[in-house]
Amino acid sequence: MIATQTLLGENEPAPFELINAGGRSNLVLVCDHASNRVPARLANLGLTEAQLNSHIGWDSGAAAVSRILSACLDAPLLLSNYSRLVIDCNRWLIAADSIPQSSGGVLIPGNGVLSEGEGLVRRLTLFEPYQAEIAALLSNAAPQCVLLSIHSFTPSLFGVDRPWSIGVCYRKDQELARRWLAALRVNIKGKFGNNSAELVGDNEPYSIEEGCDYTIPVQGESRGIPSIMLEIRQDKIQDPAGVQLWSDIIAEAWLSMQDQ
Repeated sequence: MIATQTLLGENEPAPFELINAGGRSNLVLVCDHASNRVPARLANLGLTEAQLNSHIGWDSGAAAVSRILSACLDAPLLLSNYSRLVIDCNRWLIAADSIPQSSGGVLIPGNGVLSEGEGLVRRLTLFEPYQAEIAALLSNAAPQCVLLSIHSFTPSLFGVDRPWSIGVCYRKDQELARRWLAALRVNIKGKFGNNSAELVGDNEPYSIEEGCDYTIPVQGESRGIPSIMLEIRQDKIQDPAGVQLWSDIIAEAWLSMQDQ
């Protein structure tokens, strides 16, 4: 409690938002980079609003998709409430980008020189409560639950275009990934036609990396819970119509997998 009171003001949101905790689906949804909010005491980390609203601050569109999925699939959903620039809830605490000093070529002034105590406060206030709540959700979930983490990615990175509209990212759960890939491709063809240019990435644009990603390896794989990360290209989900379309594609893919 001391750490929380030190970092967060009385009227600021909790470290996470839990939606539909009693959802009956065996799908458990998490959104690690749902928000670009920074605690008021950190003064935007010295960044502009435009910088915080860019991809360095959050995965734009991911929370909106996650909320629709939670509602239409009756699935519990946990969203982080603060920017990954304060502390990244999907990184190991020893990782360089847990509290990054720069991101995407942008220096983060508020992260430049942190004492051990300042880093600890962020960890105790934001990272640990969020991850503890994921653990609690999974402990109370159905025996055959699946962990699905929703992220979004930029259309290009360092000048290289990324052609995938959505990616299925995985490590150990290759059979589950194969089913997701097949179901998404079928549903995309159903929406856009057989000649659709909408590509589904197989471990693209990212894979789940040892020592980097935290949520799926620790909360999912270590418990023997099938776990997948979906990455949606941000330009596809920047307006309500796009959010709804790609939420429908994901939801229909999941439901078709349940009928198999």
